[in-house]
Amino acid sequence: MAEILFTESYLKRAKKFIKKHPEILASYTKTLKLLELNPYHPSLRLHKLKGKLSEIYSVSINISYRISIDFIIEEDKIIPIDVGSHDEVYSIL
Repeated sequence: MAEILFTESYLKRAKKFIKKHPEILASYTKTLKLLELNPYHPSLRLHKLKGKLSEIYSVSINISYRISIDFIIEEDKIIPIDVGSHDEVYSIL
């Protein structure tokens, strides 16, 4: 089981995301719980990004929305960085 460490900046982004997309709250919450229980679960579609974002991973909330994460495998720590659509998440980083 992994531990999710929430930063202040992520919590601000997540709050803004949920306010903008309240219909996704249940899926978002489910994604975080599953990420904590089993980050390798196939439905999360965990993958490492490429290029200038190669130190970052991403998981899917659904087909449209992602959570980018710093995934420290050795220590079982997960630090969410951003949440939003594919373009929003990958353009900020």
